[in-house]
Amino acid sequence: MGYKAPMIVLGIETSCDETAAAVVEADHAPVGRLRSNVVRAQLATHTRFGGVVPELAARAHVEVIDAVVMRAMDEARLSFGDLDGVAATGGPGLIGGVIVGVTTAKAIALAADKPFLAINHLEAHALTVRLVEPVEFPFLLLLVSGGHCQILLVEGLGRYRVLGTTIDDAIGEAFDKTAKMLGLPYPGGPALERAARDGDMARFRLPRPMTGRPGCDFSFSGLKTAVRRAIETLESPSDQDIADLCAGFQDAVGAVLVDRLANAIAAYRALGPVVPVLVVAGGVAANQALRARLQALAARNGLDFVAPPLALCTDNAAMIAWAGLERLRAGQSDDLAFKPLPRWPLDSLAPPVASA
Repeated sequence: MGYKAPMIVLGIETSCDETAAAVVEADHAPVGRLRSNVVRAQLATHTRFGGVVPELAARAHVEVIDAVVMRAMDEARLSFGDLDGVAATGGPGLIGGVIVGVTTAKAIALAADKPFLAINHLEAHALTVRLVEPVEFPFLLLLVSGGHCQILLVEGLGRYRVLGTTIDDAIGEAFDKTAKMLGLPYPGGPALERAARDGDMARFRLPRPMTGRPGCDFSFSGLKTAVRRAIETLESPSDQDIADLCAGFQDAVGAVLVDRLANAIAAYRALGPVVPVLVVAGGVAANQALRARLQALAARNGLDFVAPPLALCTDNAAMIAWAGLERLRAGQSDDLAFKPLPRWPLDSLAPPVASA
């Protein structure tokens, strides 16, 4: 190993509606250590709108970012001079929020004379598992979040091959929109999962889009439409009606995931000797019903199922700090001229060319 040990990186995450800062540390061990992990949510700001309002999110980040960073540093018992690098989400995300985090990280890096690292938010999700588990490259990854739904071959740092992606809505988006149609509170995904526990998944016959077809792509817009039509057949949906629809929707999503991922596992094995592991990351990975189905799929195919702890599945700065640390010890960093990116495809982690 040619890098300094221990290595310490501050990470900042502001790509959506969480203002977060964290400090991670790693030596020559195969996993890292989380020294602090602070997340300030904006639920009260956005609940009345039923979703995230980008302008309000950016303003909220500005108001609390300094306090969140200082709390993370205080909990880690460190000064900025103790850091080896400062990382921030550089994209993709709501551009106003991304600008807040990047600007803050650049200021700290410049003042403390430390390397700055602009982190692809999706890469951070992809690498989070290596903070807590000794997972080697290459591995198969299902990345499921509010804005993204992809199956990827993670070949190494900065090297990602997309095996399948959604042709319309991401899973998290489908959960949130379905929950909103059913009158469930924001955030919709967790609310739908809670309601589904009391529901009969077999009551409503909902479609399983794309299942049985070749390839690994996803589609969820038709499933969402089917839920809306089912609601229209009910004059005044009762709590049980809503629970049954939630259970049916969640079961259909699980069936689609299993079908698409089964094709991906076959493609993964066809590549030759591979690491027998399935990694699941992103906010939707916190859904326990979906996790159980994916664990069963992995077991049937002789793969170890690995997912980050629930607190590291949703957006957080620990994953940003860890991705920064992995890049830093590989000898990588970014110029302070980096410009935040609203879009930044994971399978093309070349130097950014589009700017805000």
